Amino acid sequence: MIHRLLRRSLACTALLCATILPAQEEDRSISRLGNSIAAIAEGQIITLEEVRAELEPIIPRLRLESQNSEDFNKRLGQMSRQILQNKIDRIIIVKAAQDKGLMIPQSYIDQEYNDVITSDFDGDRGKFIRYLKARGETPRDYRKKIYERVAVNVMRQQNRKSETEVSPERIQDFYLDNKIRFYQEAAMHLRQIILTPAAGEVPADLEATTAEIMQALHSGSNFGDLARQFSTDNRSRKGGDWGWIKKADIRAELSTPAFALQPGQYSQPITLGQTTFILYCEAKRPESIQPLQEVRDIIENILSGEIARENQERWLKDLREKAHIKLYI
Repeated sequence: MIHRLLRRSLACTALLCATILPAQEEDRSISRLGNSIAAIAEGQIITLEEVRAELEPIIPRLRLESQNSEDFNKRLGQMSRQILQNKIDRIIIVKAAQDKGLMIPQSYIDQEYNDVITSDFDGDRGKFIRYLKARGETPRDYRKKIYERVAVNVMRQQNRKSETEVSPERIQDFYLDNKIRFYQEAAMHLRQIILTPAAGEVPADLEATTAEIMQALHSGSNFGDLARQFSTDNRSRKGGDWGWIKKADIRAELSTPAFALQPGQYSQPITLGQTTFILYCEAKRPESIQPLQEVRDIIENILSGEIARENQERWLKDLREKAHIKLYI
């Protein structure tokens, strides 16, 4: 039911100018309440002002993202319909929770209530009450909002869970259909010794340090130990470990000699400006499609998420179709 109703466009000018299209003849009495009703869901009124209040903070972002006024109006209409749909969904989910007898412990509501006062109002209960009063709300209204928010979250989680085990066949099919998602570029596990002149050092001092390091490497010293001793960058304590990198991750003057190395090999000193680099290849990985056994858990998580979302959408679709909903715009 709700899907058919929501296909009727929520006019952008209505949201900005508070003008609502006429209601049906049998609803003239409702329209006389101020022509400000956007929808009624399960007996609860959603006003145009409520929709507009949520829409207004988003308008600057929509303007930035829009290519022209036509695109802006289109985005505005889509966002307006989404806000209204979300408000309707919230009402019908809360009703479903109440019909189900979902119990939210009062102690939990109280804790949430007090946490807001502590975190957002520095523990000043009076300031919080004044804030509510300015919004035309009471503490009871706010506690009700907490209950509704928690109830919606609980109901969504309960109806999103997937109890269905993903079959090996479905995992295999997903892998074959989406191999490109598991493509990995050539990469290497890189270590570096980076040398920069300290205050008062002359180039000859840096050259001497570089020569000392190269002699130690020729003698079989551990590259990581030398990085800890000599490297001047913030990775020195990790033995100069830069982890797995792709060619695009570092400048070409370094990536070309780095990827020419084989595991266990180190480069000759490379000087760029006043900085000297010595590179070491810990390991290499050619470009490839990751084998299924390496990505099976990833695929299973993806498919489990899809099933869970499908379950929740079916549940929400069923709630919408059974709900009593009427739109006035």
